[in-house]
Amino acid sequence: MTAHTPHSPPFRDPRLPFAKRIDDLLARLTLDEKVSFLHQFAPAVERLRIAAFRTGQEALHGVAWMGPATVFPQAVGLGATWNPDLVRRVGEAVSREVRAMRARDDRVGLNVWAPTVNLLRHPLWGRNEEGYSEDPKLTSAIATAYTRGLRGDHPAYWRTAPVLKHWLAHNNETGRDVASSSVRPRVLREYDLRAFEETVRAGAVAGVMPAYNLVNGRPNHVSPYLREHLRSWTGQDLLVCSDAGAPSNLVDSEHYFDTHEEATAAALRAGVDSFTDHGTDGSQITARLHGALEQGLLTEPDIDTAVRRQLSVRFRLGEFDPADDPHAGTGAFDTPDHRSLARQAAEQAVVLLKNDGVLPLAHDTRIAVVGLLADECKLDWYSGTLLHRSTPLEGLYERFGAERVEFAEGVDRVRLRTRSGTFLRVPPATDAPAEVRGAEGALDPALLAGRTDLPPLTTGATGTELALIDWGQGVLTLRAPDGRYLSVADDGFVRASADQPGGWIVQETFRLEPHAGGHLLRHIGTGRHVRVAAEGVKVAPAGDTAAPEVFELITDERGEDAVARVAGAADVVLVVAGNDPHIGGRETEDRTTLALPAQQERLLRAARAANPNTVLVLVSAYPYAVPVAGLPAALWTAHGGQAAGTALARVLAGDVSPAGRLPQTWYASDADLPDLLDYDVIGARQTYLYFEGTPLFPFGHGLSYASFSYAGLSAGAADDSVRVSFTVTNTGDVTADEVAQLYTRALAPSAVRPRRELLAHRRVTLAPGERAELAFDVPLSALAFWDVARDGWRREPGPYELLAGASSEDIRLRRTLTLDGEPAAPRAVLGRGLDAAGFDEQYGAALVDRTKVSGDAVTPVDGRSAELLYRDCDFGGGAREVTVRVSGRGEVELLPGGGSVPVTLTLDAPGSGPYAYTSLRAPIAVAGVRDLRLRLRGPLRLAHVGFLG
Repeated sequence: MTAHTPHSPPFRDPRLPFAKRIDDLLARLTLDEKVSFLHQFAPAVERLRIAAFRTGQEALHGVAWMGPATVFPQAVGLGATWNPDLVRRVGEAVSREVRAMRARDDRVGLNVWAPTVNLLRHPLWGRNEEGYSEDPKLTSAIATAYTRGLRGDHPAYWRTAPVLKHWLAHNNETGRDVASSSVRPRVLREYDLRAFEETVRAGAVAGVMPAYNLVNGRPNHVSPYLREHLRSWTGQDLLVCSDAGAPSNLVDSEHYFDTHEEATAAALRAGVDSFTDHGTDGSQITARLHGALEQGLLTEPDIDTAVRRQLSVRFRLGEFDPADDPHAGTGAFDTPDHRSLARQAAEQAVVLLKNDGVLPLAHDTRIAVVGLLADECKLDWYSGTLLHRSTPLEGLYERFGAERVEFAEGVDRVRLRTRSGTFLRVPPATDAPAEVRGAEGALDPALLAGRTDLPPLTTGATGTELALIDWGQGVLTLRAPDGRYLSVADDGFVRASADQPGGWIVQETFRLEPHAGGHLLRHIGTGRHVRVAAEGVKVAPAGDTAAPEVFELITDERGEDAVARVAGAADVVLVVAGNDPHIGGRETEDRTTLALPAQQERLLRAARAANPNTVLVLVSAYPYAVPVAGLPAALWTAHGGQAAGTALARVLAGDVSPAGRLPQTWYASDADLPDLLDYDVIGARQTYLYFEGTPLFPFGHGLSYASFSYAGLSAGAADDSVRVSFTVTNTGDVTADEVAQLYTRALAPSAVRPRRELLAHRRVTLAPGERAELAFDVPLSALAFWDVARDGWRREPGPYELLAGASSEDIRLRRTLTLDGEPAAPRAVLGRGLDAAGFDEQYGAALVDRTKVSGDAVTPVDGRSAELLYRDCDFGGGAREVTVRVSGRGEVELLPGGGSVPVTLTLDAPGSGPYAYTSLRAPIAVAGVRDLRLRLRGPLRLAHVGFLG
């Protein structure tokens, strides 16, 4: 331990507890200095020798945005490994590279914004790639492992400080900063909060980031849940960092507050400790905070509370004890271990969806590899820059030999002819340096500009043949023969300049729009049409009245023809299909369909027509509804990072038996999906927990080159847990991993419960004939549900079925266990009444904020009508008066049933706003226990229903 010199202040003394040191430092800081700490980029305090500090280093599956680093599989791919130990090691590697990169570039931060624990509730969410699973238990297991790796094992000093994203109930990019997720109490407790809670309670989380959206009408950045739930789960100081620009959204887009001073004060009081807004410029946030202080909206102790939480993280990161920080000398970067781990992670993420015996491939197989992803190693918005690169084609060349592998990408080869008869031409750029987007690193890659050092496109007599790819919904990319994509820079010229599509606003996508016997070419990023000018090809400037160019599309070769040519001569065809993570499903853009893009479906059909021995390899950030019935085999993997191609080839060759498992349900069609903004997983029967249809592939599904038998399921309850054990035996002839999964379901529930629910799982490696006995201690609390009648958790007495198997639908063993519990009791509504949000079922209702600070109310969607059901209401000897607490305008009709007369209360004169509640009273005659239905009509908010006997 570093010796404490007599002249050092107490906050520099490593012998003192962190809390006392923070007290000392807080007392030395001026109010202005403390306020300045609350922006993402906290400035240095020279007089105290305190360095500048920034929150937020992206590290979702490797160090992102700061240049080259080891790139691991996407988060959804890490979820597909179902392997917490592997993911912990990935977290360790990432955190070591963060430390190593910071040693040479102090822009790299130690407060890492990862992992994302939003549940993959809906497969059309654009950011599906960032989450781990649709299941809370699996998500928390993987997230806990990653955070433990990021944190490190030292009891006092953390290698990095992970922040969980994005609190809370956030699964839509459509209107993401203004949309409200309606989350009923059961869904909140049993689903959305659960993944966060279990991860925070594990003790390796430094904080959370609120999401852009609103929950029940209230922005997440002023959510009372930060205090009521999050901070109750741990005794540690948690740092809450706002999402970028979200503090300003409270006024600018959400209009939730009238002034930025009010909004900033409300966010701080709710629990936001660091404001990410206006880039590196902290002046506007600090001005708002000072204004809130002057207006009496905040006090200095409010500021101190937030600063204390930030300082707690900084002390744990060793900032004030450099000589004692065990991580200060970490220099592990792009090591052989990290490269090997990236390959292992990519291998373990591969899911074998179907196999009729064509896989694994023999070493002498003649392979045709085709498809738009066959020679790609795609990155996403939260990737680092590749140090190493392996595409499926390269992996197959390496594993089987180039002489046994034929390739056809399947793009359409086209030329674009102008009205004058000339063709678009890409000028040579032989002296231009090869640049990779983001290689230099950037605190905000959204600000990276396109290249202007290359000549713009021109026209000529023959023109340049371009590779046209349709990524779905008419979104196209055009690529020059040298591999560069057509892109538009700030000056408006079209150049072949991008190594890949990318950027916050993608500048490499276009649409061909039929017009006057030809096509207009619209650049999607600017929304403007392309025209030919004397100085080169460019997009029309704003306000330009000149007619855009009308192009004739000349197809020199169809992609299907190239695919058929190589497929017919091969033993096996591998069609590598999927998505580009920057196009048609990404941050800011949800998908609109589960269907594979039409061009890729055509390539798959062409391959199958030429060779029935066609295997589909999906490389994607999300599920597809794909026609697999006639295929002998199909695999899926997320974008697998730097070793993706090598890993895939090793799985195809049988060097590794696939054992990835689907972390979310793959639905058979769009018709199986609820509305994207319907967050009621119970009422809408979403995810494997409640879905009643037949999925294309179920949650937890994944095949192997081996076979496994399950036997000997035993279960017994003792104290506060259930001990469950069974054996798994490798009955195949190759060493392989099996992912054994344990589920439960209540057999006689009093309320809608999951069809089955994951309790635990384990990934084990078994040699042929080897057997493993697996044992799980399941807390009895895992069998409870949130009882809205009592506003608390309750485990029902009765039979519970325990199910062990290889997926949520491939159940091999069953055992019924009868447990004690708390029986259901009627709602005692006399005196206590009913909170409107505590319904059992609803039709046409949405939850909204009762006040701006706390509480929920219920309103009809779009101000029309809604119905609420409250089961087993106990009116005792009789209720004679009902009171409803409402705001707005409309009617509340009570239907007690059982022969009781309905009662209607009408609010004709709305108050001065949505929070101006009025109590309406009416006589009622109802007694005993019965279900109560409420019908709401009109744009009103119902907060509470009371009854007097």
